[in-house]
Amino acid sequence: MLRRTYEWTLEKAGHRTAPRWLFGISFMESSFFPIPPDVLLGPMCLSQPRRAFSFAFICTVASVLGALLGYVIGMFLFDTIGKAILDFYGMTAEFESFAQRFNEQGWLIVLLAGFTPLPFKVITIAAGATAMPLYVLVVASIIARSARFFLVAALLWKFGEPMKAFIDRHFGLLTAVVGVLGVGGFVVVKYLV
Repeated sequence: MLRRTYEWTLEKAGHRTAPRWLFGISFMESSFFPIPPDVLLGPMCLSQPRRAFSFAFICTVASVLGALLGYVIGMFLFDTIGKAILDFYGMTAEFESFAQRFNEQGWLIVLLAGFTPLPFKVITIAAGATAMPLYVLVVASIIARSARFFLVAALLWKFGEPMKAFIDRHFGLLTAVVGVLGVGGFVVVKYLV
């Protein structure tokens, strides 16, 4: 089933509306959506390697704008929407102690979460809830998200066909590794918080 989904995603990644979907997913992922944009960015770069860097730019812009929405949720809607999102990720109980330490090293946490598989929306909401200076969130988000998305785009632009062949050949193993990394990201945030 996952292989069929992968092949379907590769096919749709070449569609003319794919950049709009990429923008939407990147925006939502930074504030509330659980699926990272890499799920669409990778296949889009594989299907159209010449546009890889424009896709990375779309991801970066949308993700930083989504981080602003996460910040607004944390600052103004924390008791309603923010807590519900934290509940979804099982992080509400630990949030208070995390919030006290967050702004001391918040810029570093934003950098790490923006570049790694850690759930970025938890960090953007925390930034708003703890009143992190907005410029710190924006600058750290631009650095981390552009580094992440442009690195993915560069690798797929340079090694796209061999990587696609590798993915096709080792799909089961790679799916397991990505699953472990995704779950690991949530575990790290759970214990970081």
